[in-house]
Amino acid sequence: MKLHVGKLAPQVLTRLLSRLPRPSCVLVGPAYGEDAAAIALNDETIVVASDPVTFATDLIGYYAVSVNANDVAAHGAKPKYFLATILLPEGTDEIQVEQVFNQINESCAKIGVVLIGGHTEVTRSVNQVVVSGCMIGEVKRGSLICTSGARVGDDIILVGGIAIEGSAILAREAKEDLKARGVPNDVLMRASQFLYSPGICVVNYAMSAMDVGGVTSMHDPTEGGLAMALRELAAAADVGIVIRRESIDILPECRVICKAVGLDPLGLIASGSLLVVCDPAVTDRIVEPLRSFDISVSVIGRIVEKSCGVKFEDGEDVPIFERDEIARYFEECYPTD
Repeated sequence: MKLHVGKLAPQVLTRLLSRLPRPSCVLVGPAYGEDAAAIALNDETIVVASDPVTFATDLIGYYAVSVNANDVAAHGAKPKYFLATILLPEGTDEIQVEQVFNQINESCAKIGVVLIGGHTEVTRSVNQVVVSGCMIGEVKRGSLICTSGARVGDDIILVGGIAIEGSAILAREAKEDLKARGVPNDVLMRASQFLYSPGICVVNYAMSAMDVGGVTSMHDPTEGGLAMALRELAAAADVGIVIRRESIDILPECRVICKAVGLDPLGLIASGSLLVVCDPAVTDRIVEPLRSFDISVSVIGRIVEKSCGVKFEDGEDVPIFERDEIARYFEECYPTD
């Protein structure tokens, strides 16, 4: 069976990962819904995540640092060190390479991370710049957070609107098509700035929640959007989820853009938001400092028994997206064949 662009289907990924060994020092190994690995090392736990950035973008270095830092922070760890593999197409000039390096260095500096290595080459295997990153972080033993840690009765907090990253990519990479479909220029301008404000890095949000305590699970919505992030969380923790649809903050610009091109905001790549699952006794204490970041913060649902499924309060299933809505848009509107 031929594969679609985007993440592997959950059943395929789970089958492949089930074959892998897991030494006793590996606290979190490869598993569906877990976006980083955790390794026990003396009094510290080392958390490691790797992710590529393959969408064409003029800010690819910033993306690479942010998405990898997010995966580490969602495990409660402070990102510390970054490695980058940079693949460049033939014809790339030195100025372009320098821009990517500058973006990586500046993005690392903003969150207290050091670039410690990687690899860079020009190759005929790519037709656009690709950056694959590896982020290393640290957390004290006993403080590690896993996606699988969610418990029945916990609250689910959504930090940040939907979908920051997807709206920004579409506004920047498909501007002319969106304008032709009637999306106002001011909407496109605002959406394109989502990369900077509120931005796609959620490290500060995760660290704020960790400072309060009572967090049982965190997960950052990426490919497949909020809907698939909720399903990944439920699968990892072996629980069900009930969501209040009206509590989800879908950004106005995202609504306009998605309506114009027939996309569902819930399935749109959503870096820049964070799911925080916590004991209801500390929900208010976690929410209050998060609002100081000038972002939307809302309790969107709760963890329930697995038999309840992953549903909205009205009983409708949270949708399943076989591929991210942004991948579907680019495949349909910009076919490569």
